[in-house]
Amino acid sequence: MNSLPVTRELFDAFMVPNYAPAAIIPVRGEGSRLWDQEGREYIDFAGGIAVTGLGHAHPRLVAALTEQAQKLWHVSNVLTNEPALTLARRLCELTFAERVFFANSGAEANEAALKLARKYSADHFAPDKREIIAFTPSFHGRTLFTVTVGGQPKYTEGFEPLPPGIRHTPFNDLAAFAEMISERTCAVIVEPILGESGVISATPEFLQGVRELCSRHQALLIFDEVQSGNGRTGDLYAYMAYGVTPDILTTAKGLGGGFPISAMLTTAAIAASLNVGSHGTTYGGNPLGCAVANAALEIFSNPEVLAGVRRKHEVFMTGLSRINQRFGVFRELRGMGLLLGGELAEAWRGRSRDFIKAALDEGLLILVAGPDVIRLAPALIIPDELIAEGLNRLERAIARLLS
Repeated sequence: MNSLPVTRELFDAFMVPNYAPAAIIPVRGEGSRLWDQEGREYIDFAGGIAVTGLGHAHPRLVAALTEQAQKLWHVSNVLTNEPALTLARRLCELTFAERVFFANSGAEANEAALKLARKYSADHFAPDKREIIAFTPSFHGRTLFTVTVGGQPKYTEGFEPLPPGIRHTPFNDLAAFAEMISERTCAVIVEPILGESGVISATPEFLQGVRELCSRHQALLIFDEVQSGNGRTGDLYAYMAYGVTPDILTTAKGLGGGFPISAMLTTAAIAASLNVGSHGTTYGGNPLGCAVANAALEIFSNPEVLAGVRRKHEVFMTGLSRINQRFGVFRELRGMGLLLGGELAEAWRGRSRDFIKAALDEGLLILVAGPDVIRLAPALIIPDELIAEGLNRLERAIARLLS
């Protein structure tokens, strides 16, 4: 084995330059803390972009992975496996769904949902009912199909020609959507909370209106809950808080607590359109991923854990408000559960990444949601004392920026 040191410089030497990772390299995590190669400790308010919802190296997830690793790693979808069947049944028991398709990432789950919507329309309606409506700004993944549906030019530039038959209308603008939807619309996809695009929650009136118009026009409603799902908002899935049930729901990120897995949930009638051979993925439903997700789901679906998320939301908002009273850097604090956003005041617009760097220097990991918004997505079970210490570090970071 090559014994040369592993340093950050190796990224620039050997990796495709589509990322710009920080100078540190984490090597160990426990709960809501990480340690880098130098042994420096960090409090994690980023959660791997809302992925490590139960923190790092949760003992029940480690045990599930270790046990399954000694049994069966992979069999392909020529065969099924016990962890996948158990997870599918449990997801159906806990949600509106009757059928589940497993994949490996949010983009794959959304790709499956969009393909299913078009296939369902092809099976049941006239050939011109193929149009998909999405909202701006939004983010649904990085495949060519999903990035086109996301509709943000910064993610599509240079990848043209893009898939046709996709239209966009402003998020939370029900009147504009009502003008756009028609009998040609086969599906509408929406994030209940915009994650990458600013941590903006849909209004109940908007989602209810979208649901009613989709039903009226026989268009399938897809909820992208890749980021808002798996207990992140204080409900198992955000649709439950809104009282609006989609036809298809996609979930990923926190589902495996850090192990790559995603799922598309839907009804039996709609799922029937993905008949044998119509869609697939080599690793989807992998026994390792499903075993870990079963253990994770058991924890984050617990009503006490979900109640804790809602309570910790208030702890964070109180602390962030206190910081803002001192510095005035946020124009608005928003979000649901432990998906939180701080929109920067006018004087700081465009400088969200400066906050990430300053926080890192203070031993705190945070996120951005565009150039003008700071995003926090910590573990759902982060202890109150680490919330307090993390907010203290954020306060010191902001003080440093202002000095």
